[in-house]
Amino acid sequence: MPTTHVIGAGLAGLSAATELASRPGDVAIYESGPAAGGRCRSYFDRGLGCRVDNGNHLLLSGNMAAMAFLDRIGARTTLAGPGLARFPFLDIADGTRWTLAPSVGRLPWWLFSSTRRVPGTRPWHYLGLGALQRARAEATVLEVLGHLGRLYTHMLEPIAIAALNTRPAVALASLLAVIVRETLGRGGAACIPTFPRDGLSESFVDPALAFMRARGARVSFGRRVIAFDVQAERVTALHLLDESIPLGADDRVVLAVPCWIAQDLLPHLTVPDAFEAIVNVHFRSKELAHDSWAAARFVGLVGGTAEWIFAKPGVLSVTISAANHLVDRPADELAERTWGDVRRALGRNVPMPPLRVVKEKRATFACTAAQEKRRPGTRTPLHNLVLAGDWTATGLPATIEGAIRSGVAAANALQLA
Repeated sequence: MPTTHVIGAGLAGLSAATELASRPGDVAIYESGPAAGGRCRSYFDRGLGCRVDNGNHLLLSGNMAAMAFLDRIGARTTLAGPGLARFPFLDIADGTRWTLAPSVGRLPWWLFSSTRRVPGTRPWHYLGLGALQRARAEATVLEVLGHLGRLYTHMLEPIAIAALNTRPAVALASLLAVIVRETLGRGGAACIPTFPRDGLSESFVDPALAFMRARGARVSFGRRVIAFDVQAERVTALHLLDESIPLGADDRVVLAVPCWIAQDLLPHLTVPDAFEAIVNVHFRSKELAHDSWAAARFVGLVGGTAEWIFAKPGVLSVTISAANHLVDRPADELAERTWGDVRRALGRNVPMPPLRVVKEKRATFACTAAQEKRRPGTRTPLHNLVLAGDWTATGLPATIEGAIRSGVAAANALQLA
């Protein structure tokens, strides 16, 4: 049987590998690090004395590829959430709290309820969202939506920053348009927020590894691929630090690594080269949540340093997206600023607990028009090598949904080759 060699065990690699493990042929996965999951995993933080996620990820029920992946590996039941489309927010400046609550069906009757929309907005303001679907190819989020006033500042801007991890002044409106079309455009049933009940690894990684091993896939860690042999437009061997692996005539390769590593292995490959940071601050705290967001277990912030706070078992986890402007600031400064946001969100003046600041300087590619042009497709000039990763041309920003779709696309491309 032919073997498919999957290089990289982040979500894109796991997605491709689980798809391939369900089909005829052997699968071998090579991960250079000590654990799978990439930017979507959990680990035990010795300083905090508990498990934390290396980042915060919120899924929506409309993320069809992610839900199909979880169904495939038997992990959908590991998700938790409010069960309804509910998004609590807090304006840090004036203390106003509200909950965005889209109605279940496609008809947006929720807009006629002042308690379900952004305070100070009117139903007709939301018609401005239609401009996203009509925006010119290189238009930015700010250009298309910035005129919508309070609807923009108190809903669309924080959602855009979270989804695109890029400041709206330069972020591509067309990428936000896809997200809105696949979620809010399909009604509240596609906007139900979910998150791992225990941790990212417990939902996305561990069940995927168990699924593949049960089907005979070989998973190895600490195995870095450093070069390929190429003959007649095919990869004929993989070179690792300590060995070389010859490929059979029918063997295939899925390259599912960060884009800068892909370019090292394939020097002629054009990939994104501008990136945005994410800063996460994990506070070890038994404080759960304010009553206004206890059911959802998260709250969006307007006018603060952070954009989102997540209440997890024993941890309050804070996210600063599009954080290039803050990522080089000292950790203690970031902790003080974000804990101030947490105090306001909790409605209590509690002392700052033990914490961990996690900075990812190249968390995602910048969702700009220039970077979108640099995203390669799944196929490459090498007949038996395909690409997977949220940085490929998925039509989505760098999200869990995009990473998983890229893995499925890679598996399907090999099937058709």
